[in-house]
Amino acid sequence: MKILQGKVAAVTGGGAGIGRGIAITLAKAGAKVAILDINQEWGNKVGKEIAALGLDAMAIKLDVTKKTEIKKVIKKIINEWAQLDIWVNNAGVSTMRPFLDLTENDWNFNINVNAKGTFLCTQIAAMQMAQQHISNKNGLRGKIINIASMAGKRGNAPFLAHYVASKFAVIGLTQAAAGELAHLRITVNAVCPGYVRTMMQQREIEWEANIRGIPKKEVIKLYLNDTPLNRLAMPEDVAGAVLFLASPLADFITGSCIHVNGGAWME
Repeated sequence: MKILQGKVAAVTGGGAGIGRGIAITLAKAGAKVAILDINQEWGNKVGKEIAALGLDAMAIKLDVTKKTEIKKVIKKIINEWAQLDIWVNNAGVSTMRPFLDLTENDWNFNINVNAKGTFLCTQIAAMQMAQQHISNKNGLRGKIINIASMAGKRGNAPFLAHYVASKFAVIGLTQAAAGELAHLRITVNAVCPGYVRTMMQQREIEWEANIRGIPKKEVIKLYLNDTPLNRLAMPEDVAGAVLFLASPLADFITGSCIHVNGGAWME
């Protein structure tokens, strides 16, 4: 039997990068997966990939900064599959700029999606889970997993002060929500990736190369030199940690953050 057989999961930002890796991994583990992304085309593509494996998925457009949209999406999931067991807050954005050049637009964009979006989705998903019967042998109603970042633990991330602030907020929210939702039998945990090979990282490499005035390959070298295991992470590396937290193996873990960074940050 697959470890998530009979479970229903939702993944925000599930149409590309880390989110795509998480959605496919959870589906292969037996969960029915709702792929939620602001880019409907990307979401549909991942949904088709999962369906081609003979697994259950549906793609729904979602802007995580819109409370009414989140409520509608959860209602659609419940109407289709009757429950919501796992919610993964993966949707995130980044921009890069030296601190003294940061604009209010940079700040608002990162904070709105990364921090506010995680807050809204966590709150509304938890409201749904709190209404559900306990469906877990260890007495849980649901699990919320937030994708934070190594930047949420290590403030020294050049040109990313606003992104760092948003991811520190995600980790703080994870711990606060874990404490308050425990009595409802809902766990809340986070995963903190390091340098992950995605489209978003490719953009960041270009931005950083331009800011530093060096070739892109030199930026990649900086990332590798900062990582003791000497490679960039793949989305599947992050998805493995999410699968663990979503599974019964992690039923007694809440308020924690798993580092998936090849040793770039240790604590």
